[in-house]
Amino acid sequence: MSAERQPGAFAATLASARSTMEFREVFRLAVDTFCASKVRFLLTMLGMVIGSASIIIVVTLGGTGKSYALDTISGLGPNKVEMQYSGGNVVGPDNVSTPDYMTRDDLTAVLEAPVGAGIVASSPMLEDHEQVGVGNGITKETMLLGVSPEYRQVRNLRMLAGRFFDDEDANQHAKVAVIVEPCCTELFASQLFGSVQQSIDHTLIVRGVPLTVIGVAMEKSYDAGQSEIGDRAILIPYEVGRLFTGSNNLKEIFFTMRDSSMVEPAARQITSIIQNRHRATSVYKPQTLTDVLNIMNNVANMLTIVFTLAALITLAVAGVGIMNSMLANVQARTREIGIRKAVGATRREIRLQFLTESVFLSLSGGIVGTILGLAGPALIGFLVPIVGKLFGADIPAFRIPISPWSAVFALGTSVLVGVFFGTFPANRAAALDPVETLKYE
Repeated sequence: MSAERQPGAFAATLASARSTMEFREVFRLAVDTFCASKVRFLLTMLGMVIGSASIIIVVTLGGTGKSYALDTISGLGPNKVEMQYSGGNVVGPDNVSTPDYMTRDDLTAVLEAPVGAGIVASSPMLEDHEQVGVGNGITKETMLLGVSPEYRQVRNLRMLAGRFFDDEDANQHAKVAVIVEPCCTELFASQLFGSVQQSIDHTLIVRGVPLTVIGVAMEKSYDAGQSEIGDRAILIPYEVGRLFTGSNNLKEIFFTMRDSSMVEPAARQITSIIQNRHRATSVYKPQTLTDVLNIMNNVANMLTIVFTLAALITLAVAGVGIMNSMLANVQARTREIGIRKAVGATRREIRLQFLTESVFLSLSGGIVGTILGLAGPALIGFLVPIVGKLFGADIPAFRIPISPWSAVFALGTSVLVGVFFGTFPANRAAALDPVETLKYE
């Protein structure tokens, strides 16, 4: 018998040997064996601790990254339908080919159709590229976008300074402008006037027409290449934009639906309405974020699965360690197994005992690892704001979302590892010849 075992352990084992054992006796023997060789079994459990903690951390990081990515894209407007003219020309009497652009009448027709009941905001968009005078003889090449006041809601813009033009400005054809910035870029307003606040009430000159800057806005989220807003974009009322373009042709029309579930059906209906108002050869395509959201969701899920499989490799390595430890345990307790068989223990009881010890090891490590894995994200969310204050950064408290299913998965996997890698040592112990084991020294 191993020198590590406590003096009373073997006596307790012999005293508990019966022809029929209750599971609590088997569990008590497993605990007794663990206490007899604490250091060896603690080192064996370490792999399970690391593996289980890794699973929870990986799933948590995957879920956090997924939420961040989806929230970022959703900030562009998950309920948005963006209609674009994609091709198909109108041939005139002199064989002159002209693009069959959408018009304001198309927007009106959509709003008056049944699908209009689900539309909460809409905006036409004219686009014009102009040299804009900013004073002192300085001009900048900019992109003028003629839009309606509802464009702010459609594009989910955040006002950095001033205000957005309203219905009164649009009805009065007010010569006002809002400088709009893509998310996470250097501010165009600051380049022009020194700062965002100083840009308010400044005058921009476009073809001799003065436009008063009344606000500076920014996209709330990174556009992921889906935005029409450029680095030097200026928003003006649609009615004023017609003065510069000289036509009623629209580059795009935006709609915001009441609910995200309405987006795809509405996109088909809107496309049909606009298509029926133009030539059959003209092509109009709706653009939504549904496909982008689905792709991002699938990518995030796949990455989480891949990283979880990598964490499972750690558990597999830990399982090999458990099997190796249990095989050594079987060899060290060969004589004990023989004595137990001699006094009536069955193969099933021997097998159950060693399998229980294996599961006890793996599950104990899994529980400790699960606790550490759950505590890690919670501790990070608590400590980061405190550390930020030490370095002068005002970081608000935040909570990292933790999936309870990750804990269930980690614990369930721990049990499976114990059963899978403990079966061979348990079967080996059960198959030992009692005569030969009694001769073992």
